[in-house]
Amino acid sequence: MISSNQRLVLLGQNRHALKYMLRGIEKEGLRVDGQGKLATTPHPKSLGSALTNERITTDYSEALLELITGTHDTVEGLLAELETTHQFVAQQLRDELIWNQSMPATLPTERDIPIAWYGTSNTGMLKHVYRRGLAERYGKAMQCIAGVHYNFSLPDSIWQIIGTPGSSPEDQRSQGYLGLIRNFTRYSWLLMYLFGASPAVSRSFMRGMDHSLHTLDADTFYLPHATSLRMSDIGYQNKAQSDLQLCYNDLDTFLERLYTAVTTPWPDYVKIGTHRNGEWIQLNTNILQIENEFYSNIRPKRTTSRCERPATALAERGVQYIEVRCLDIDPTTPIGISATTSRFMDAFLLFCAIEESPLFPNNGYCRDSHDNFSLVSKEGRKPGAMLVKQNKPISLVAWGEELLERIAPYAKLLDETHDGVQYAQAVESQTEKIRDSQQTPSALLLAQLREHGASLHDYSLEQSRRHHETLRAEALSSSTLQEYETIVRNSVIEQQHLERSDTEDFSSYVARYHAALRRPVRQQS
Repeated sequence: MISSNQRLVLLGQNRHALKYMLRGIEKEGLRVDGQGKLATTPHPKSLGSALTNERITTDYSEALLELITGTHDTVEGLLAELETTHQFVAQQLRDELIWNQSMPATLPTERDIPIAWYGTSNTGMLKHVYRRGLAERYGKAMQCIAGVHYNFSLPDSIWQIIGTPGSSPEDQRSQGYLGLIRNFTRYSWLLMYLFGASPAVSRSFMRGMDHSLHTLDADTFYLPHATSLRMSDIGYQNKAQSDLQLCYNDLDTFLERLYTAVTTPWPDYVKIGTHRNGEWIQLNTNILQIENEFYSNIRPKRTTSRCERPATALAERGVQYIEVRCLDIDPTTPIGISATTSRFMDAFLLFCAIEESPLFPNNGYCRDSHDNFSLVSKEGRKPGAMLVKQNKPISLVAWGEELLERIAPYAKLLDETHDGVQYAQAVESQTEKIRDSQQTPSALLLAQLREHGASLHDYSLEQSRRHHETLRAEALSSSTLQEYETIVRNSVIEQQHLERSDTEDFSSYVARYHAALRRPVRQQS
C-alpha cells in the first residue's frame, strides 16, 4: 500500500497530468418577479427548450433555472462560461430576476408552485412525471431549494501514477473515485463551515412545518450558529430515504443497494399509486422512482444516453466523474460561486482523491461523518463546537486547521501546474474563517440582515436586483449572442423532432425505461 506522502511525491513528479483535470458547474436559481415572488410564468421561450438546451434548463420547478457549463481545464474558463450564460439569461428576463440565494423566495401555496414542463415527448413526460412524484413524496416547497453542483474529474493517468488498485483502467478509475467519495464523506463538514450561506429562511417556506428555528424578524427564521439550513434536516422528513444507506466501499455494493431502492415498493407510496384521475402522478411506488431521487452530498456519475439508466451505465462502464451537491449559492456574486471557492474545491477534491481512504466499517456506513455534517450545518459556528474523528472528540477549529494544512500541498501542486499562486491563496484565505467564525459567509449574512434591519427576503431581493443589473450592464458580443441564439433555436427544433419521432405510448416507454435497469452482477475477486 502506497502512503499518502508517497502518492503526493509521485503526483508532484508527474504534475503535468493535472493540466487535464476537469471541472464543470450546474447552478440553480429561481426565477422571481420584481417583488421577489416565485414566477409562475412558463419557462421563457427566449431560453429555448428546457428539455434539450444543454446550457439552460430547469430542475424541479418550471421557475427553477439550472445553468450548466461544459467541462473546463481551468477555473478561468469555467467561470467565464458560467458568467456568459448568466448574462444571456439576465438579458432575456425582462420583468424577472434570478433569485441569488439557496433558500427560496416568497412561495405561493403548494398547489400553485409550477412543476417543470418538458413537452409531450416520452423523454419530456418522464422528467415531468418524475417531478410529480417528488411533489407527492416530499412536497413542492422542498424542491424549490437551490444550490451549486460542482462536477470534477481526473485523467485516468492519475490513478495509474498513484498506484490505485484495479484489474483495468476502468476499474482503477471507479475505485479511485469511490476512495475520493469516502474521504469527501469524512471531511465534507468543512465545506459546510467554510461556504455554507443559508443560516436563515423566509417564513413562507416554513408554512405548516414543525420546526425549532428562532425568529429574526416578522418574515425571517434562523438558527444562531447555523451554516447551511439548506443542507440540514429542517423541513425534511422522509422515512423511506432515512433508512437508505448506500455503500461507497465498492461499486458492486453501491449498485446493489441502489438497485434494491429503485425496485422495492414503499408502503406509503403504494397507497398513493401511480395514477390519479387517469393521469400519471409518479413513475412507480418504490423507495426511489429513479436513481437520482436519492439525496446525497456527492454522487458517482456517468453520462447516459436516452432511456439509459444511470445505474446501468455505471455498472457497464464504471464511474466517469463525481458531482458535489452540497455547495450553497454564494449570494455575494452574480453567478453564485467565486473563483476562490472553485479553486478551493479543486484542491480539496484532489486531496480527497490522493489521500489514503480506508473502507468504511459498519456495512459501509459512517455514522460519525453523517453526524459531523449535520452538526456543522445547524451549529457549526457554536463556540467550542466539537466533532468526532476516529471515534474521539476533536474541536472543529483544531480539525479545520489540520485539514487546511493537509490540503495546502495539493494547492501548491496545482499552482506549480498552472504557473500561479491563486490555489495556495484560496486555501490560505480559509484560515481566517476557521479561527474566527464571524468571517464565514453564514455569519456575515446574518450580520448584514441585522445591520440593515432587513428580512432575508428583502435583503436577498435587493442583492438579486443588483446582480441582475450587473449582468445586464455588459452587452454580449455579437458572435456570443449569435451562438446562444443558435443553441436556443436548435434546442426547440430538437424537442420538436423528439415529439414527432416517438412511436410508442408513454406507458410502454415507462415500462421500457424500468426494464432498462439491470440487476448488478457482482464481480468475482
